[in-house]
Amino acid sequence: MIMDERKFLILQAIVDDYITTAAPVGSRTISRKSGVGFSPATIRNEMSDLEQLGYLAQPHTSAGRVPSYKAYRLYVDQLLNVSKLPPEEREKMNAYLSKKTDQVGTLIRSAAAVISDATRYTSVIVAPKLSTLRIRNLQMVPVSDTLALMVIVTNAGIVKDTVIRVPEGITPDMLYEISRMLTEQLADKPIEAVRQLFAELIRDMGEHRRLLAEAMQVIEEKMTHADESDVVIGGGANMLSYPEYQDAGKAQNFLSVLESRDKLQKALAGGSGMEVTIRIGPENGLPELSDCSVLTATYQAGDDSVGRLGIIGPTRMNYSRAISVLRYVGMALSELLSDRK
Repeated sequence: MIMDERKFLILQAIVDDYITTAAPVGSRTISRKSGVGFSPATIRNEMSDLEQLGYLAQPHTSAGRVPSYKAYRLYVDQLLNVSKLPPEEREKMNAYLSKKTDQVGTLIRSAAAVISDATRYTSVIVAPKLSTLRIRNLQMVPVSDTLALMVIVTNAGIVKDTVIRVPEGITPDMLYEISRMLTEQLADKPIEAVRQLFAELIRDMGEHRRLLAEAMQVIEEKMTHADESDVVIGGGANMLSYPEYQDAGKAQNFLSVLESRDKLQKALAGGSGMEVTIRIGPENGLPELSDCSVLTATYQAGDDSVGRLGIIGPTRMNYSRAISVLRYVGMALSELLSDRK
């Protein structure tokens, strides 16, 4: 048994209908759709064949059919038509994001909100891997006689800060000069080069060894280890509005993933470039997402720093809409972050 044009057409109509209604699809429903043009009897025969081929399942004997994961994969790979977002919607998204560029964290949170609002699914954005970023500016601001706020600004505009101890005898003016010197020495350097430079500075500036050693420790911690703020979630509760997630067990599984940064990172891993990667059901590699589809893409933050953005939704998601939104927001985010350089 092979997939011919008629089976493709009927399968596409079934998937389209199920995406909209979440109800098992019967032959009469498909026969009434424009462009199908087959009798209910013919459609029933084709649906039976599609079930044998593994593309459809029948939840109950008297019920219609529902698509399988295999059907969604075929649908996405061969039957899906992705159209661009309407110009007015693109302009509205861009205008909203353009107002949120004062800090990268704010911009990323806004992008997550735009994606979740536009799709009604859950969005996840992962900030660029910090070890790929370069330092643009380093500032140590005194907050007391023994403490200073150390602020690191990267080439992507991402800010990391923490309080450090200031050895006795170092005045605010000295802190300013040390900050200026470090910015000049470290500007546009990757983390490996920063380590080497600090080793040389600690050797050559013995009187400030303790301060420089603490500054280097902070850079190591902040530039090589992610924290909770590096993963942003939008519309976390959106999935609970879909009938599939009225089941308490499914809802709990999904929410457990949102609470785990490691699982979210794993869910968005893989793929490269701006093209959207789609993983359906078991393809996600996480049992908790076996009833979900995960769409991922990348955005650019600086010349060689890449972050990830994604959508998590039910397997019967509106793939065309989700892909269009993800592509546009990824492109807009890359352009806005490039403008910060």
